[in-house]
Amino acid sequence: MTEVMETTVRRHAAPEGAVTEPLDDVLEPDAFTPRLLALLSNALVWRESHELRRRFDLGTNDWRVISATATRPGVSATEVTEFLGVNKAVVSKSVNVLVERGLLLLSDGPRGSRPMYLSAEGAEMHHLMRPISVRGQEIILGDMSPEEVTTFNETLRAMLERLRAA
Repeated sequence: MTEVMETTVRRHAAPEGAVTEPLDDVLEPDAFTPRLLALLSNALVWRESHELRRRFDLGTNDWRVISATATRPGVSATEVTEFLGVNKAVVSKSVNVLVERGLLLLSDGPRGSRPMYLSAEGAEMHHLMRPISVRGQEIILGDMSPEEVTTFNETLRAMLERLRAA
């Protein structure tokens, strides 16, 4: 346990019956890969979201919907949900914000679907937001060679596949 944690833990009396010593079978925080991936992801999202909110009054989820629609014009909200791997409510909220801002246009599709397209303003917003997202990638991949980046991305995709299959 770090000195900071020891000081924090020892500043107050523990309630009766509380476990006051670290357990023997804890995960090593600096060697537990899921924790490290989560911390990296959280830091990237926080950085990106902060900058997107500051500059455009839009967040990371809004950017993700814009980016997915830029990649696949005519995509449905359900397809965006699957592509991003997020809750349907998250995409729905972003779609509503983007439609209200005039950045996203909805059309009528088969079986009640609502294909989504960027408006001209939405395409411009994509161009303005993209560098913020790219900067996050540059930060984490900065000292890797192109070959290392390719291997790293292949490894991440393989991890995702294993997780989806589990």
